[in-house]
Amino acid sequence: MTEKISTLLHEIRNCKLCEFASGIVPRPFVVASQNSKILIAGQAPSKSVYNKGIPWNDSSGRRLRSWLGIDEAIFYDANLVALVPMGFCYPGYGKDGDLPPRRECRDNWHDKIFELLENVKLKILVGKYAQDYHLGAASLGNLTKNVSAWRSFGGEIFPIPHPSSRNSKWFSDNSWFAEELIPELRTAVQSALK
Repeated sequence: MTEKISTLLHEIRNCKLCEFASGIVPRPFVVASQNSKILIAGQAPSKSVYNKGIPWNDSSGRRLRSWLGIDEAIFYDANLVALVPMGFCYPGYGKDGDLPPRRECRDNWHDKIFELLENVKLKILVGKYAQDYHLGAASLGNLTKNVSAWRSFGGEIFPIPHPSSRNSKWFSDNSWFAEELIPELRTAVQSALK
């Protein structure tokens, strides 16, 4: 199993599937181990992450770690936390912000990697793209509905919004997220890490 996931991660990190379509030099980001206990499924790396080379190494990452109640040492330990975005490379920028994750990653890699992450006890689905993939037919169609239904996923799956400051209005409009979901998320994280 260790060899399978190591080989797959090597293939993903060297992927060039979207090289000509995106106009951006591919630089895939993924952190995982067969021992990972928590999966953080995000959208796609930001331009800042693309430039720095470390996933979630920005203000959104700091906010996410705060929500989870863990420090960088735990967050970046692949034996504890898998960081698997829906798009492994920065997708580029559009008129409303970063473009959506490219389909090549999902179509070519995701089923393979998630099959090998068999020790994951807790899935944290950051943003609608990750929620649509992981919830499948259980997705309620939009982010707010998915996040507000978090209790229905049995404490093993937490759909959450992206921690970007661009979502400040969402956070203020949905105060239950910080008051109710975050404390239970922190408890679930601590339980999964045991």
